[in-house]
Amino acid sequence: MTTIDYKELELALDFVSGEAIVSATAYISRDSGKIYWESSELDEELPRDIEDSELYVQVPSKYELDLGKPLALKFAVERLSDSYSVVEGIFRSRGAYGRFKNFLESKNCLDDWYEFEDASVRAALTEWAESEGFTIKC
Repeated sequence: MTTIDYKELELALDFVSGEAIVSATAYISRDSGKIYWESSELDEELPRDIEDSELYVQVPSKYELDLGKPLALKFAVERLSDSYSVVEGIFRSRGAYGRFKNFLESKNCLDDWYEFEDASVRAALTEWAESEGFTIKC
């Protein structure tokens, strides 16, 4: 199994999940574990065979791993069950994460959210990486 650095993988996840106007993609070499970054804002030379799924795997976005709205709703079910409908309402329009974090701060559980989110991201990335044949190095 090829080993990849967790922090690098997390950076790649953030890179491909960004809200920027520019689309971004990251690929991991199945052989070396090296991450290749692709964006119109970058000038990195990519291998010619980067889209060969036998050699490289594309890093998924947070949304592909259910780390967006579904994760916030899961947190609400587990930690704020009495406020679930409020949280669900927050996510019905744009700018939800800012309002969600303000709501969590008003409930004194913003730090709990960050811990929950970090643990969920780590678990999802580890599971994804292992399913693709990688080992995570912390």
